[in-house]
Amino acid sequence: MRWYPVMIRLVPVLLSGVLVTACADRGMHDLKSYVDEVKSRKAGHIEPLPEIKPIETFTYVSEGRRSPFVAQVQDDTAAEQVAGDGLTPDFNRRKEELESYPLDSLRMVGLLEQLGVTWALVKTGEQTIHRVKAGNYMGTNHGQITQITETQIDLTEIIPDGQGGYRERQATLALAGE
Repeated sequence: MRWYPVMIRLVPVLLSGVLVTACADRGMHDLKSYVDEVKSRKAGHIEPLPEIKPIETFTYVSEGRRSPFVAQVQDDTAAEQVAGDGLTPDFNRRKEELESYPLDSLRMVGLLEQLGVTWALVKTGEQTIHRVKAGNYMGTNHGQITQITETQIDLTEIIPDGQGGYRERQATLALAGE
């Protein structure tokens, strides 16, 4: 009976040794054959790098040319002509309600005549309908209505010209097809 406890301790040790040796692969023949097959393949062709073309250089000579790093000064006479054109929006005039909407967000939806005056019906993005006539203003570019026909509203806008002055631009608001 003395050997029984020793045997119980010895059996798991012997079993683990048998299991470890059973799981071990004695050879790696398949791995070696794959490596040999990959090494025996023909090497691929790599295209050579493209030839680098030299860039032509330019030497800046300032004789008779303006410096590219200094802002060009405009002639005083040209500035006076732009300012002396006299075309400016009337900033002291009370703004009309449709001047707070961009022209492309407004739609002409109808026309009516009342006591010999032709009125156009204009719908805003909020679906509010306004009544306008020739001489009224609309759009964000100081657009004054010059003519109303059955199919469109003609406007003259005053826009900045980018040189400190203003210029006129014709615009049209066509009757929207529903």
